[in-house]
Amino acid sequence: MATKQVANMKNEHQTPHSPVNDQHIFHTEKWQRFSDWLHCICVVNFDLELGQAMEAIYPPHVKLGEQEKTNICYLAFPDSNSGCMGDTLFHVRLRVAPATENTLLKPQHIRFNNQCIPVQRADAGHYWGFVYFRQIKDTRLPRGYFQKSIVLLTRLPFVNLYYEICSLIAPQYFDDGELVLESACDNICHWPALAAGESLTLHLLGTIFQTVIPKVNSKSNGNAQTNSESIGTQLLDNSINQLPPQVLSSVHEIDIFRSLSSVVTHIHLLWELVLTGEPIVVMGSSPTDCSLMVQSLMSLIAPIAYAAESRPYFTIHDSEFKEFTQQNQGPPPVILGVTNPFFAKTLQHWPHTIRLIESGSNHNTSSIGQNLRKVKSSSRLLELSPGVYTQYKAFLQKDKSVIKKVILGVKMSRPSAVQSCLLRRHLLELTQSFMIPLERYMASLMPLQKDISPFKAAPTPHQFKQDDFLATLENSGPQLTSSLKGDWVGLYKRFFRSPNFKGWYENRYMELTQTLQALATQALSDANLNKWVEGKHEVEIVDMILKLQQKLKICNDNFDQLSPTTSTNNNTKEQLLKHLEDMKRLLPDDLKTILSNT
Repeated sequence: MATKQVANMKNEHQTPHSPVNDQHIFHTEKWQRFSDWLHCICVVNFDLELGQAMEAIYPPHVKLGEQEKTNICYLAFPDSNSGCMGDTLFHVRLRVAPATENTLLKPQHIRFNNQCIPVQRADAGHYWGFVYFRQIKDTRLPRGYFQKSIVLLTRLPFVNLYYEICSLIAPQYFDDGELVLESACDNICHWPALAAGESLTLHLLGTIFQTVIPKVNSKSNGNAQTNSESIGTQLLDNSINQLPPQVLSSVHEIDIFRSLSSVVTHIHLLWELVLTGEPIVVMGSSPTDCSLMVQSLMSLIAPIAYAAESRPYFTIHDSEFKEFTQQNQGPPPVILGVTNPFFAKTLQHWPHTIRLIESGSNHNTSSIGQNLRKVKSSSRLLELSPGVYTQYKAFLQKDKSVIKKVILGVKMSRPSAVQSCLLRRHLLELTQSFMIPLERYMASLMPLQKDISPFKAAPTPHQFKQDDFLATLENSGPQLTSSLKGDWVGLYKRFFRSPNFKGWYENRYMELTQTLQALATQALSDANLNKWVEGKHEVEIVDMILKLQQKLKICNDNFDQLSPTTSTNNNTKEQLLKHLEDMKRLLPDDLKTILSNT
C-alpha cells in the first residue's frame, strides 16, 4: 500500500444520498433496533489526493469522533504492501472516543450484558469492526487500482455472525452500489430485539440467519449442539419463505483449529499466557490470519472473558501505537495482530511472539509437523520460522493425550470444525478446573443469612484474601478435576496480577452485591411492618417510607441491570408498594404532602 494520508471528505461526502437523508427524517424508533445490532456501516475509499477517506456512514445520522474516523480509515486497509489483491475479510477493535455521546452503552446493551454469558457482552469502551477490503486492478483509475472497504461497526463481539453478515453485504454493495447498504440498514431495523436465551431469525438481503444467543446460567451456555437443536424447532416457521435458513451454531465462536493447528503442541502454554494476561504479538502476512489468531487466543480461556487489551489487527498508524509499543515499564497486557514488517524491529523486545505460516500454505500433516517448532527466544523476528517464541516457563505440564488426538485427527483428515470442538472442550474443562476453587471461595465470602435484616442496610461481601484462598487448594484445588500436573499455586499467583482476574473478580463481586441487595429487599417486603410500627415516632416512619421508596426505585430503575438470578419479582414490588401505602396512612396530611413533593 502506498504511503497513507488520512483526511475526511467534505461534509457532502460524509453522508450518503439516501431517501432518508434527503428527507431529513430520522425516526428514533426505527433506528433503535438497528443500534441494538450495529453502530453503523462505514465506506472507506482510497482517494488519490486525500489517501484513505471516509466516503459515507450509514445510517447518516450516526456521529463518529474525528479520531474514530481516522482509526477506522487506517484499519480499513491492510497495513503495508501485503499483496492483498482481490477481497480480504478481517476484523479490528478500536477505542470509543471519550466524552462523546457514544461513551456510554445504550440501555439495550446494558440489559443484554446482564442476560448473556461474559464472552458475549457488549464492550463499553471499544467498537468491533468487521472489514471487507477489495483491491483490484482498474486502468480507468489514476493509480490503476480500485481500493475500497466496507466496515461494520458494532459493540458486540459476535465474530462468527458479523463475518457472515459482512461477507453478504460487501460483495453486493461493490456490484450494485449504495442501495444495497440502504436495504441492509432497513432489514436490520426490522430484526428482533437483542436478547439472550431466545432463538433469533435475522433476515438480510434475501438471506435468513438463524441462531441462539445463550443466556447466563442456561444449560446450553453456548454449546453449539444445544443451540442447533433449539434453532431446529423454528425451521418449519420459515418454510413458507422458500428460503433455506443459514443456521449459525454460535454467534461468536470461530473455527479456532484453522489458526491454532500450527502451534497445537504449545496449546497449554498459550492458555497460560492468555490466562495471565501476558503481552503477545502475532506476526503474519495476512490481516485475516492475524485477526483470527488473536481471536482464537482470546477464546482459549472461555468461559472467562478476556479482560486485557486486544487488537486483532493493528497498524503503525493506530492512535495507540506509542502506548502499546514504547512503554518504559515493558509491554502492556495486550495481544496484537500485525502484518507490517516494521513491527519486527519495533516489537523485538516483546516476551512472546507467534509467527504465522504464510497465508495460503498447505496445512497437511507434514507442514504442521514442521511448524510445531521448539519454543525458543529470538530478537531477529524477520528471520523467524513459523512457531511460538518465548522464554516463558509453563507452570503446568502438557496433556499429551489431547495433543496426540488432534495430530491424529490431522492425519485422518478429520474436519476442522470437529478438531475445534475437541480443543474447545478440553480447554473449557481446563479453565473450569482452574476457576471452580475460585468460585467456591467467592461463595464463601457471602455473609450469613442471619446477617440480612429488613431494617438494616444490605451487607457487603467479605474481602477476598489471596493467602486464605491459596490455603484452600491443598484439599479442594484444581487437581481434583484436572489431570494436569504442575505448580497450580504459582499459576494462581500470576493470575492474581492479571487484568483477567481483576475483570472476573469485579464482575463476581458486583453479582454478589446485587444478590445481597435483592435478599435485603426481599426481607423488607416479607417483614411485618404493622408490628414494627408499633410505638415508632413519625421520624422513624418517615425513614422507613424513604427506605421503601429507595428499594422501589432500585427495582424499577435497575431491574434489567440486576443479575437474572437476583432480580426481585413482581410480587416483591407489589408487597413493597403495599408497605409504602400502609406507612403513609399513618402520617398526618402535611407530611404526606411533603413526601409526595419529594
